[in-house]
Amino acid sequence: MEITKPDIKFNLNEELFRKYWRILKLARTPKREEFQKIALVAAAGVAVVGLMGFIIYEIMLLTP
Repeated sequence: MEITKPDIKFNLNEELFRKYWRILKLARTPKREEFQKIALVAAAGVAVVGLMGFIIYEIMLLTP
């Protein structure tokens, strides 16, 4: 008894390419105002995570 691969009727790469192409056609360049808001939120997130790391580091230094 031999194990055979199932017949796939579509090309996986072609299907993925079509999905990605559809998304790329919908995408647009953000306006300056929109980009600034996104950058501000991302920077705030980085600052919060960094502050949490620093606080944890200081607590670990103070506790024996």
